[in-house]
Amino acid sequence: MPPSNGATDRQDRYGFDDTSSPIAAALGKFVPQSVARRSLSVTVETDREVYAPGDPVELTVVIENSLPLPVAVETETRRLWGWTVDGELEASDERVYLSDAAGTLSFRAKERKVLTHTWDGRFKRVGGEGEPTRWVEAEPGVHEIGAFVDVPEKPEDSVEIRIEK
Repeated sequence: MPPSNGATDRQDRYGFDDTSSPIAAALGKFVPQSVARRSLSVTVETDREVYAPGDPVELTVVIENSLPLPVAVETETRRLWGWTVDGELEASDERVYLSDAAGTLSFRAKERKVLTHTWDGRFKRVGGEGEPTRWVEAEPGVHEIGAFVDVPEKPEDSVEIRIEK
């Protein structure tokens, strides 16, 4: 029987396990935002360091609350977190439009949220004026994979991978 820690196997629309607690959310509102944002740390790892062109890259992102009490962190937009390749959001040059409405990340005391994502090793290139949108394989060489939480202090982390022929 799985441990009874209040967590479930469901995921919300942002990829987080559904571990919300009304009590934690209520208590988290009393922690000042500046403190709550500084309590977050982000780490990103890949399943290996070297890939062949077109190989999928498995990302594991961990966002952790270092405080011994629950926090509710307001993000600048509806985007709660994101990942980048060589500084391009979601490996794309597509312009992203988000509403100005803030989102909220709630954490229990010392909680770690673990997210996984797969990058297919390609960049999205949006066409313009009659050009089609296309996907291009990443060039051989070193590429930086990053992850962040969308708050002013931007807790973030990155790791380098190498694509070899």
